[in-house]
Amino acid sequence: MRLLSCILLAGCLLCWQQAAANEREIDRIAAVVDTGVVLESEVREIVDRVKRNAAAQGQGLPSDQVLRVQALERLIQTSLQMQMANRMGLQISDAQLDQTIQRIASSENMTLDQFRLQVEQEEGSYQQFRERLREEITTNEVMRNAVQRRIYISPQEVESLLRVMQEQGASSEQYNVGHILIGLPSQASTEDIERARNQADRVLQLLRDGADFRQQAITSSSGSQALEGGDMGWMNINEMPTLFAEAIRGKRRGDLIGPLRSGAGFHILTIFDIRGENVAELLEVKSRHVLIRPSIILSEERARDRLARFVNDFRNGEADFAEFAREHSEDPGSRNAGGELGWAEPEMYVPEFRDTLLSLELNEISEPFRTEHGWHVVQLLERRTVDATADRQREQIYRMIFNRRFNEESANFLRELRDEAYIEVMD
Repeated sequence: MRLLSCILLAGCLLCWQQAAANEREIDRIAAVVDTGVVLESEVREIVDRVKRNAAAQGQGLPSDQVLRVQALERLIQTSLQMQMANRMGLQISDAQLDQTIQRIASSENMTLDQFRLQVEQEEGSYQQFRERLREEITTNEVMRNAVQRRIYISPQEVESLLRVMQEQGASSEQYNVGHILIGLPSQASTEDIERARNQADRVLQLLRDGADFRQQAITSSSGSQALEGGDMGWMNINEMPTLFAEAIRGKRRGDLIGPLRSGAGFHILTIFDIRGENVAELLEVKSRHVLIRPSIILSEERARDRLARFVNDFRNGEADFAEFAREHSEDPGSRNAGGELGWAEPEMYVPEFRDTLLSLELNEISEPFRTEHGWHVVQLLERRTVDATADRQREQIYRMIFNRRFNEESANFLRELRDEAYIEVMD
């Protein structure tokens, strides 16, 4: 018996040693972020995607190590925002995600099957693309909810800017701005400031010597658009942060600007391109809608089916739109008016609602569709083109000021979110 026990023990040890020899590392933790983690596979996935996109555009890139640092920082910010979304109870449903993907496919003149095939060819996994898009929608919503509460614009500000623009013969030009941020901690010491200033000077000298701005942004910037080559998109000068607007005014395409000092750090800017924007007339639509919000009691499917039955009855002349809206719509602003939204510029609505509305013929009713607010049907009643009146100019100026403040406060929000979090980057 003792001999048999020894043989069995030796066999178990041999099996354990073989299993240990066959072990392979599947994944590991790259960073701990409050109650979440960032995985090494997630970092690699972003680095690989940036490299694929750069190769397709013929753009040079810094080393893999630099890309990894930028990818890890992006994932840390995303993790913090997703954790905030969970605390808020914010979730993007499959139906809303499908609606967004359909809109993206339509904007590229593709069917859903064609779009899916393109995603699989370019990125490999359609499911990963879906989940990344869901994450992007969620973090945008977190940002919007957090930042909007910080912004107040008085009527006096709007009137003052309108007066200045009229006196100066306001330019309609838009700028595609590139941005590199050499960041500072929130409680920066004298040494921190001097170190960041020296780094900014070195980066600026590299750019003056002919270095590619987008590549330097990926290499050196701690701004939120670093992995996009610092591209801030198209903006009117009145939509930019005040610091940028004053520095860019009068500059030409390709000019280098900075370093500019702010609380966030030192900024280096360039102008990728400039274009004019002259809008003499505006499209307005008159419509009515019904909104039903899914809940614990009412599922997504039942909410959509209720609206689908109404659409069918309405088309057959068996249902009254106003009556149904007053009885069932959960939009307090239009319910008592039979769902009527009055005259409005389509751009004021969320993208899914706007695009559905613009696709309709006069008096046509849509199929049920999903937005962040719930399930809708909408009917286009009238369409008109109007001159850009003084009231419309005020609305545009309000949006310019709002966009400027939003850009400024978004950077502050992300910096505060990171400063207040527990973050440990693994070796």
